[in-house]
Amino acid sequence: MACEPVPTAEQFIPDYRGVDTTLLSDDLVQFNVEMTNALSAQDVSNYAECAAAGYTLIRGWGFARHLRTNVDEEAGVWKADAVYTISPALPRGLRTIDAEVVAAACAEKGIPTV
Repeated sequence: MACEPVPTAEQFIPDYRGVDTTLLSDDLVQFNVEMTNALSAQDVSNYAECAAAGYTLIRGWGFARHLRTNVDEEAGVWKADAVYTISPALPRGLRTIDAEVVAAACAEKGIPTV
C-alpha cells in the first residue's frame, strides 16, 4: 500500500498570478484572476473581490456591486471571471462592497489588489 506524499508548506501559500481588467462600460468592469494553491473556490473569489476593490479606488470611486463570479479549476490552477459595477456612491443591491474597507482587509490578509 503506497502512502500519499506529505504536503510541503509551499503548497499552502497562495500564489496570486495576476489580474486582467476589462472595462465593459463606464461603470461595468470584468476581472479575470488566476492563482494556485487555493484551498477552495472562495479563495479565488476573494482575490477577484480584492481586485475589484483596488480598481474602484484607482478610479477614484468608493463602492462596487458584485454581479457574478464564475470559478474554474484545472490542474491546480484556479481562475475566476468576475463582473462588478463601480460607483462613487453606495449602489442599490445586496452584494455591495465599500472599496476602502475591502482593500484594507485584503492588505491585512496578503491578497493583492489591482
